Amino acid sequence: MTDDILAIEALERRASRREERRDFFRTLGAMAAFGSAGFAASSQSAMAQSAPSDGDILNFALNLEYLEANFYSYAVFGTPIDTKYTSGSGNAGTATGGRKVNFTDPVVAQYAKEIAQDEIAHVDFLRKNLGTAVVAQPAIDVGTDPNGAFSSAARAAGLISGGASFDPYSSDENFLLGAFIFEDVGVTAYKGAAPLITSKTYLEAAAGILAVEAYHAGLVRTSLYRKGIATPALIDATEAISKARDSLDGSSDLDQGIANIGDASNIVPLDSNGLAYSRTNGQVLNIAYLTNMATARGGFFPNGVNGSINMSAAN
Repeated sequence: MTDDILAIEALERRASRREERRDFFRTLGAMAAFGSAGFAASSQSAMAQSAPSDGDILNFALNLEYLEANFYSYAVFGTPIDTKYTSGSGNAGTATGGRKVNFTDPVVAQYAKEIAQDEIAHVDFLRKNLGTAVVAQPAIDVGTDPNGAFSSAARAAGLISGGASFDPYSSDENFLLGAFIFEDVGVTAYKGAAPLITSKTYLEAAAGILAVEAYHAGLVRTSLYRKGIATPALIDATEAISKARDSLDGSSDLDQGIANIGDASNIVPLDSNGLAYSRTNGQVLNIAYLTNMATARGGFFPNGVNGSINMSAAN
């Protein structure tokens, strides 16, 4: 069998696997997966109607960088990000509920510290570029309460039962699953931002952040895959999280876990053309707010995000 035939069959298996996922978790209603950043318009007409400015787009990205930076900062340092990074316009809030992870795998600990520093740098970079137009950090829930965002999302994905809590700070593996929640969505977000950014300077900056988020996502997926060889339940958990995210962002299948496709790993989630997916701002907020309805708050952002891009989509 030639390499070309093998490649075609692999793509067909990928497409078939995506097809099987489309209706998963459709009955979850307003509760489902986890999330982090995104912009792209779903059509030219949608772009014409919304036409967000470059500042609107960067502020939307900043809200979601606030979320990532605080999660990693808690996990690595035991504290939220410094208050010097949180001021601005809008409803200012704090990040609550996180704590330091007692890492047992030194490799994961080093990865976590690197990502934490990168995400804090993203917050600082976007704030400096936005200047006086910068939005404040909103209220962010990264805690472990049974009724909080992480637990609600994990329950919707079937990882925990009713009344239980999901604690992403309790182990290396849970930390990686928490990171998996955010990083994959960030890649689809920045990739989708490109058509809406008019300034070449800002476009280059967004491309730079996209590259970093893609490195992070690949690192997290690889770490989970490596651990999942010995603990298959970890791979199953990524599939459940992925399917739950897909249940929120509409009929398009924009997500993949890390289970093998055919006889190959699935570290890089791609479409049949070998390209990363894009999500609209509404789709990203569906995931961040844990809803498939149009709303301005919920989930990881209990009071919503700051700025003009703040509504999830009705699906």
